[in-house]
Amino acid sequence: MLYLVATPIGNLGDISQRAVETLRKATVIAAEDTRSARRLLAALNIPAEGKQVVAYGDHNEAAMAPRLAERLHQGAEIALISEGGTPLVSDPGYRLVQAAIGCGVQVVPIPGPSAVLAALAGSGLPVHGFIFRGFLPKKPGARRRMLESLQEREETLIFYESPQRVAKVLPELVAVFGAERQACLARELTKLHETFVRAPLGELARRVAAEPLKGECTLLVAGVSRERKESGEAETEEGS
Repeated sequence: MLYLVATPIGNLGDISQRAVETLRKATVIAAEDTRSARRLLAALNIPAEGKQVVAYGDHNEAAMAPRLAERLHQGAEIALISEGGTPLVSDPGYRLVQAAIGCGVQVVPIPGPSAVLAALAGSGLPVHGFIFRGFLPKKPGARRRMLESLQEREETLIFYESPQRVAKVLPELVAVFGAERQACLARELTKLHETFVRAPLGELARRVAAEPLKGECTLLVAGVSRERKESGEAETEEGS
């Protein structure tokens, strides 16, 4: 079987008993960072003897996916883990899942920590529907096109971003969505210095510009309200 094991995004206490049992019985652990994987095993008191911990990331996914799929086909029990959170969610793993399915291997998700869901739940923004777009494109033009494509969506929008780029990205969000659109910056989720900064985009941009950030960030932007959307459509019809 191929197990997709969610691991803590900060607080080790968030690991599930099922995840621990799965890591304990796996013969192969495919990890983004083998050193972090070994530290996790040690923290969970899982012996590394008899296990093979192999690197599986963006740099070698194309080559490793078919190799691991062949091992699965031969009967190996493989656990895929990311640097933290749920594998495949803005992390490598899609090719391996597709290869495993192609070989007739059972794929078993072991759910657990997720920065997307933790940030959404604590944001104070509507949760009836959301759109997760992962990391925004690095090129300004592509980033602007993506944001504009989401401008009229009613769902809460969720993005991952590095602390170094948040101050650069926020003014672009203001330009597309407006300074008054409600937003939330979730930082260091589940860790000692976990913070939620809830404010309109304009205020959020000013606060971040004045105080550089540290730690992993999740940005959330409220969708356009139905009333505002209908009002805008009415104005467009009148203008035509």
